[in-house]
Amino acid sequence: MRPMQCMHAFPPHPGSLTHTPATTTAPRRDKLNNQVLFEKATYEKLLAEVPKYKMISPSILVDRMRINGALARAACRELEAKGLIRPLVKHSSQMVYTRATNA
Repeated sequence: MRPMQCMHAFPPHPGSLTHTPATTTAPRRDKLNNQVLFEKATYEKLLAEVPKYKMISPSILVDRMRINGALARAACRELEAKGLIRPLVKHSSQMVYTRATNA
C-alpha cells in the first residue's frame, strides 16, 4: 500500500457532509416592563396598600407593584423613615419588613 491510499482507506458516511444538527429552542421568558420612576397612582398605591402587607421586601414590591429593584429598595427605606413599616431582618442583600403596629 502506498501512503496516499492509506489516508483514504475509509470513505466518509454518505450523509455526514450534508447533515446539520437540529437546534433546540429553549423557552424564552417575557421581558418585564417594570417602572423605573414612581407615577402618582403607583406612589399612592404604595402608601395605601404596602403598610397593610404582613411581610414586605423589595422582591414582593417588585412582583406586586411592577417596579424595578432599585425603586423597591428606595420605597422600603422611605416607608421605614415615615414609620409605616418596621424592619425584621436587615441584610446587605435582602431586607425584610413587617407592618408597624402600636405594640
